Amino acid sequence: MESCWVRLLVLLFGVLVLPAMVECRVRHYKFNVVMKNMTRLCSTKPIVTVNGKLPGPTLYAREGDNVLVKVANHVKYNVTIHWHGVRQLRTGWADGPAYITQCPIQTGQNFIYNFTITGQRGTLLWHAHILWLRVTLHGAIVILPKRGVPYPFPKPSKEYVIILAEWWKSDTETVINQAMSQGLAPNVSDAHTINGHPGPVPGCPSERSYTLPVESGKTYLLRIVNAALNEELFFKIAQHNLTVVEVDATYVKPFQTDTILITPGQTTNVLLTTNQNAGKYLITASTFMETAIVAIDNVTASAAVHYSGTLASASTVLTKPPPQNASAVANSFNNALRSLNSKKYPAKVPKTVDHNLFFTVGLGVNPCPTCTAGNGSRVVAAVNNISFVMPTIALLQAHVFNISGVFTTDFPGNPPTTYNYTATPPQNASVPTMNGTKVYRLPYNATVQLVLQDTGIIAPETHPIHLHGFNFFGVGKGVGNYDPKKDPKKFNLVDPVERNTIGIPSGGWIAIRFIADNPGVWFLHCHLEVHTTWGLKMAFLVDNGKGPKETLLPPPSDLPNVDHLIMRTTSDY
Repeated sequence: MESCWVRLLVLLFGVLVLPAMVECRVRHYKFNVVMKNMTRLCSTKPIVTVNGKLPGPTLYAREGDNVLVKVANHVKYNVTIHWHGVRQLRTGWADGPAYITQCPIQTGQNFIYNFTITGQRGTLLWHAHILWLRVTLHGAIVILPKRGVPYPFPKPSKEYVIILAEWWKSDTETVINQAMSQGLAPNVSDAHTINGHPGPVPGCPSERSYTLPVESGKTYLLRIVNAALNEELFFKIAQHNLTVVEVDATYVKPFQTDTILITPGQTTNVLLTTNQNAGKYLITASTFMETAIVAIDNVTASAAVHYSGTLASASTVLTKPPPQNASAVANSFNNALRSLNSKKYPAKVPKTVDHNLFFTVGLGVNPCPTCTAGNGSRVVAAVNNISFVMPTIALLQAHVFNISGVFTTDFPGNPPTTYNYTATPPQNASVPTMNGTKVYRLPYNATVQLVLQDTGIIAPETHPIHLHGFNFFGVGKGVGNYDPKKDPKKFNLVDPVERNTIGIPSGGWIAIRFIADNPGVWFLHCHLEVHTTWGLKMAFLVDNGKGPKETLLPPPSDLPNVDHLIMRTTSDY
């Protein structure tokens, strides 16, 4: 890392004042993408890693820092890295989703991701954004406040990063490729992990678990990340309450809970006060899934809070995780989330709306004559009945370089087919799904309200939706079909939670608002990787505004070139 100092010459009433010094820091990281043999669940397999680590290295920066990450690809797969939740103001080239903002980094090639952390502080994550590589290619991003700026909560004695994830004994690329060829859902993971370790599980009681060392009478900040591919998770520590202070790198009004819910792609910062007797206390990460017919990994990951002075032989104080369908626990947590909305950190909720959009989100079934295992059909996913087809040239490159035939700008702002969205299956089984590479175009600085409606064509299900390039406010939600006349009257436009990833309630809807103040092409998709693979995704194209500060920066010179694409398989999607 290197520091740069800029001396300000301030002319005040004709007098030259010299001593003011402003620190600007450039953070340099090197990510070597390499294979590494790792043993979990009493078996060993090669996995794709950054610098041979699982989880990958934590990226540290302060608000205002410039970050440069050189990614060198030493594996057989095409690779990209997404800096999940980083606003990427005018630097969409560094966002990372393959074939959306860039063509992938090929084997033996490098690319430098160059972006500045603007107006953000807290915890985010980075992960691969191609294939299913993020199963092991992931890590945390810790954005500290500007030097001298305190947290808006009591200063912790120490901070820990806690990353929740999944582990398959099989090769995950084989898992999804087989499922796609058969038209069926892929096999679920074999275990969940906490900082890379499942803890003892059936069939492998000797499996190592993560230990969180603490001292009595102190307060710790836990930066919790859900890097799992396909499962929302409950997180709980025996006999300890957690004070939630931030989600998705935005401060919230603090509240206490004994269980948090965190979906793939979300982050949650909590304060842990060590106010119990010395001992070991169980930590659990377990699945939340309301839909009974959806297969899940029901193996609970375990770790332990270990008070100093506790004997290694001491028994662990246990806790029981919530039932997998504990909707009341999930709703209680989500309903408690409110933006801090202080003078220093106001909730700038758009009060007026230029684009009022309504997107249906869900699964369906399409014909597939070759899918014999699926009886001649395959599962698909769609937004407004359009299952997104990934292009062969990145959308942002096609947009900036005026390459025709890559996408169209006619993504519908409302469902092309109106029906009872949450009717009990199979009432809507005949609703058609089409394929397409379509984007919705927005002028710079437009205010957008987007209602995301779950559908029950196969079964209702929660969908954690992630929007690249923006934060948004979750102004309303409900169960059943959205009512455009009655429901907006109940919207919270004062202190709604601000996020980059939010869950659509199973069999319900959620309304978000954001300002399109970031030119570029921005992906919107379900963060359950299986749904993204099936097509539950689309993109917004935001035009440049007026002047250089409202214009996308030129592409970097080392951007993977559309002229050097290699043949890829459908698994690249």
